[in-house]
Amino acid sequence: MHDVAVVGAGAAGLAASIFAAEAATKDGRPQRIVLLDGAKTIGAKILVSGGGRCNVTHEVVSPIDFFGNRHIIKNVLAALSVEQTVTWFASLGVELKREETGKLFPVTDKARTILHALVNRCHTLGAHIRPDHRVIDINKSPEAGFILQHSQGTLRAEKVILATGGRSIPKSGSDGFGYSLARRLGHHVTATVPALVALTLDDRMFHKSLSGLSQEVELTTGVKGRVLYRQTGSLLWTHFGISGPAVMNASRFWTLGREQGEPVEVYGNFLPGQTQEQAKSWLMEQAANNPRRSLLKTWTQQIPGRFAEALCSHVECDPKTAVAQLSRIDRDRLLVALTRFKFPVSQDRGWNHAEVTAGGVPLEEINYQTMESRSVPGLYLIGEILDCDGRIGGFNFQWAWATGLLAGRAAAAP
Repeated sequence: MHDVAVVGAGAAGLAASIFAAEAATKDGRPQRIVLLDGAKTIGAKILVSGGGRCNVTHEVVSPIDFFGNRHIIKNVLAALSVEQTVTWFASLGVELKREETGKLFPVTDKARTILHALVNRCHTLGAHIRPDHRVIDINKSPEAGFILQHSQGTLRAEKVILATGGRSIPKSGSDGFGYSLARRLGHHVTATVPALVALTLDDRMFHKSLSGLSQEVELTTGVKGRVLYRQTGSLLWTHFGISGPAVMNASRFWTLGREQGEPVEVYGNFLPGQTQEQAKSWLMEQAANNPRRSLLKTWTQQIPGRFAEALCSHVECDPKTAVAQLSRIDRDRLLVALTRFKFPVSQDRGWNHAEVTAGGVPLEEINYQTMESRSVPGLYLIGEILDCDGRIGGFNFQWAWATGLLAGRAAAAP
């Protein structure tokens, strides 16, 4: 019999194991903590995060950086501030640095630094990590605690912490099976879709010619004229379509809309902060002051040259045309494309490329003070398995650390 069994050795599971093992002893002896993971090598998602550097958290974290029940999210986040997170990692021997974007990374710029620190702390505290132990089923024991069936046999535990992740990057082990375990134990699971994922564009678009180009854009995602999300940020053109922070953050609304059978539209304003009328006034002023300057040279004052040329061609305007000679019809067509460009999104890049999962076990089904299930005493749910996803920038890791702390301490309490 173990005191606490943690299912899933990702960020949330490792954190929960550490906080549980650090908690007070039980009956005068150390807590017996076991961490089970289906993968032969743990921490795959930690290692690939942040381009292999692991964006641990963000300098400012608030509920508005997340999607889900923000009242509950606020209370969960309050358990572990960013300052406390930085101090915690320092206690693990990891110093963090802040970048211009507000993201916090280990000073080594290596995700492995984070994984090693978490794993080493588990070993030091006597929390047993068992890779290649995929949990197949969990049943509430008639006597006490839980019976966990895994690929190597059976295990009993008084408390269970589900930290199985969502469905993103399934090869890492988070293939969505945790949702089946949660359902069998009596929980609901909302529709799950890829989030923080790049979007694929129709092959007839000009994106391939711009592959590698990054530019600022105001991105709007909507359904039937109703705006779901609007954000200004960086867009990256790729050989398959569009990526970058602005696109990744907006992607959950596109994927959720599609899942619900709604016609979702994504628009881009490549002149962030400017309306079509303001852009028109600026263009007219340019035509008056520099009538012989080409369209291409005129627009490169505001947007990248490669994009200006591709957009002009896309709306059938010769980029070499003198700005004063542009017809009214061509001018209006170009201005619409610049300020309300409709992206022909064909699909998202799928679970293999998604950084996180939108949807999951409703937050209302857990006690946000402890992360304990409201319907199954002794069961705790943390991290990505819950219906909460953050925007890009380290927010999802902060959610993992905070939920891990609450569940670990609560599960280890007498």
